[in-house]
Amino acid sequence: MENTMPTVAARPNRRRDRLLTVFAAAVATLLGWLVAVPVAGVELTARTGSAEQRVTPVAVVVSTLLAGLAGWALLALLERLTGRARTAWTVVAVLVLLVSLLGPLGGGAGQGATVTLVAIHLVAGAVLITGLRRTAAR
Repeated sequence: MENTMPTVAARPNRRRDRLLTVFAAAVATLLGWLVAVPVAGVELTARTGSAEQRVTPVAVVVSTLLAGLAGWALLALLERLTGRARTAWTVVAVLVLLVSLLGPLGGGAGQGATVTLVAIHLVAGAVLITGLRRTAAR
């Protein structure tokens, strides 16, 4: 007897993959903080106006999680609005990353802090952009 049941193609679990991407980005930036601050001894502070504020591991993780969730939300919205969501989202994500670099470039307190903050931003951007882009509808 012939099998008449339709074959269901294994569709990637987008929600799971996107969640893992956001968590991977948070872990990657936390590792960057751990290498820079306790291991390399960088005093990671950022200028906020006329004051300086120490950048904590909690701040790094929370900021990365918020950026990742915002990127995920934008990708999901674009997937509902356009057939070119992947391309549109990638362009926006790269632009947001570039704009985000203005913060550490102008606000790092010292060369070590500036380099570290830029590196953390680039790590977060690389993980989020490549990971979330991979899950976008084609």
